[in-house]
Formats: sequence, structure tokens, C-alpha cells
Amino acid sequence: MTEASARVAVHVAVVGGGPAGLAAAEVLAGAGLRVTVIERMPSPARKLLIAGRGGLNLTHSEPLERFLARYAPAERRLDAAIRDFPPQALRDWCASLGQPTFVGSSGRVFPEAFKASPLLRAWLTRLEALGVRLRTRTRWTGWGPDGALTLAGEAGPETLRADATVLALGGASWPRLGSDGAWVPVLEAAGVAVHPLRPANAGFTAPWSPVFAERFAGAPLKRIALRLGPERVRGEAVITRDGIEGGAIYALSRPIREAIAARGEAVPSLDLRPDLDEDALARRLAGARPKESRATVLRKAAGLSPAAAGLLREAAGRDLPAEAPALAALIKAVPLRLTGLRPIERAISSAGGVTFAELDARFMLRQRPGTFLAGEMLDWEAPTGGYLLQASFASGRAAAAGLLDWLAER
Repeated sequence: MTEASARVAVHVAVVGGGPAGLAAAEVLAGAGLRVTVIERMPSPARKLLIAGRGGLNLTHSEPLERFLARYAPAERRLDAAIRDFPPQALRDWCASLGQPTFVGSSGRVFPEAFKASPLLRAWLTRLEALGVRLRTRTRWTGWGPDGALTLAGEAGPETLRADATVLALGGASWPRLGSDGAWVPVLEAAGVAVHPLRPANAGFTAPWSPVFAERFAGAPLKRIALRLGPERVRGEAVITRDGIEGGAIYALSRPIREAIAARGEAVPSLDLRPDLDEDALARRLAGARPKESRATVLRKAAGLSPAAAGLLREAAGRDLPAEAPALAALIKAVPLRLTGLRPIERAISSAGGVTFAELDARFMLRQRPGTFLAGEMLDWEAPTGGYLLQASFASGRAAAAGLLDWLAER
């Protein structure tokens, strides 16, 4: 038997048809292995498609060292994977599929087609040409006594024997799209340590007054800055009936979540005019006409939207500071009391997962040689902005490379 025919004879199962799983399948099939992708939904990458409806943010263009720091505290474990497949490599890969990318004004990277569907179609066409077999409507349920994968499909329970396996089952956010965390008890029963799955890049609840919630639910807060401890981010947010969500909130979701877990609440400060320093804002407020109403002063002199002005009153009560310096100080640091997390089902991504201590440097489970893990089921988190997808692609490819290395040793 030739080396090429021996490689084709090796059968690898990839469980999970999201970006991490499909990335692993492409590398493995490209190396000449026979690959079957197991996906429990009727079609693959449903979360990718939904995430890309408003524009598929693939990665980010910032310098690599700053990029890698977004994955704290797990950046050391993802460092090598992302360095081997950095943002520019992801952009080159997109171009190879006929889907060139561009850098937006925020530094985020998008396909020129903007949506996810053209990229996914081109990717699935490539995988089919490589011989990847896709099995949908099939759930992985664990391992049988002989080590074979146990599956639950439309025809009932069955087993699938593979020479090696990549598990890329996602976290527990957006379960209706496939990531439901059902794998957690399966791995825990096999003795694998899993940190509890928690919401990440999610909204938080706030004790709004009924009047504020009724009037401003759905209203945006644009061009704001949020600070909690030493961390400060700029972005936007949206007021909800029971709290707040949006990019600026998501970027600080980890420290906010940890503060709520430790103290029952988090109180980040919200800068409603980050483009003005406090003294300049105070001068504008002091220059308002004496007969102007407070609402007019906030709108004209401070440049606040009705929602921002309402949030100011919500935080300080209806009696705002009369003196311009004190009012400016409040506008620059509105205390935002957050008391709880939105459910994980409503989160963009999830934190927690299989601890990296359970894996060797090749992303292989120490307790089950031949089983490799990738993607969001691992214990890492990152803000939105392209970091989630970049790590999913990179870890999927790293797990595939580790699998090939393991097979070569055998």
C-alpha cells in the first residue's frame, strides 16, 4: 500500500459543523484523509450565517500582539494557534475562496460581499471537492464500550468508528442554532474537567424605573465610553426594557460578570461625551442661556440624546446638579448599576468549557488519545470584533494539525 492510499484509508470524524469544525475538516481532507463531519442541525454553520446577517465580522486588523491580548486569561494557550493562522492568513484564505475582504473604519475585517452566505457556499463547495462527507441531523452522544462514537440520527441510535476525532461542538449560546452545551455531561462523565458555561458578550440587567424602561427600551446610546476599574472601552449600547446591551457592554462583559458574581452588582461608569474633556463640557454648560430648560441645556449644550439625558436622570434622580462643573462631571461618569446577566441563550458567545489543562499542546484530550478539541467548547472568551471567529478558525486548524502529527507518530 502506498503512503497516499494509506492516508485515504484513515477515517477521521469531525463533530460539529461550525467554523472550527469545518476548518479542521478542510485541513484534514487536504492532507488526504477521509473525513466525515457530524452536524446535529439540518445544515452546517447556522450560527455563522445568523451572525453575518448584519455584516460578517471575520477578524480585526489591529497589531497581532494587541490582538492576542484580547483573549486574556487564555491567550497563552491560543497564542500559538493564532500565530500559525493569524488574521492576514484568514483574509488570504477568504480570497482563495473568491471572497476578498476589506477593513472597515473601526479596524474590523469583513468580506466584500459583507454577508456570510457567499463565503459559506464557496467553502462548502471546496469541502465537497475535497471529499468531505457531511452528515446532518445527527447528534453525537458519546463513546461506546469499544471506543466507537455513539450517534443519534433520524434512523435511531448508531455507532461510527473513526481512527481519530475532532470535537468542535461550540458553547451554549444561541442553542436554537446548534450550540446547546449538551456535550458537557458527556465529557464530565468521561472524567474531563469542564468549567461551567456562562454568558459572554451578553447584556446585563439593570433596575430601571418603570417610566424609563417604558420610554427608552430599544433606544441607542451612541459614541459612549464605559469604564470598570482600569479597563475602558468606547463604542455603543442599546437600552433594553430590563437592562442594557451592545458592543461597549460586551467588551467589558467578563469583568462586569465577575463583579456581579463577587458582590451582587457591578457599577461601571458611563461617559456620555467621551469626545469632550470635562472642562470643555463644563464651559458649554455654563454658557447656556439662563431661561433654557434643563432638557434644552442637555440637548443643545451637552449634545445628549433624549435617551442619554434620561439615563442621566435615572442615575442621579430628577434633581440634576445645578452647577455646570458638577453636571459635567456626572455626564462624564454616570454610575451604571448592573445587577444580573441576561440568559446564556441570549448571549452572543459563552465563557467556560473544557479546561486547557485537559489538553496537550496538540489540542488532544490527555485522557482520550486520538480525540482533539477546538472552538468555543474550550475555556476561553473574547470580545466581539472578529476575535471569536478568528480563534475558532485558528483552533480548528491547530487541532487538525495536532491530529495529523499524532497520526504520523503512530
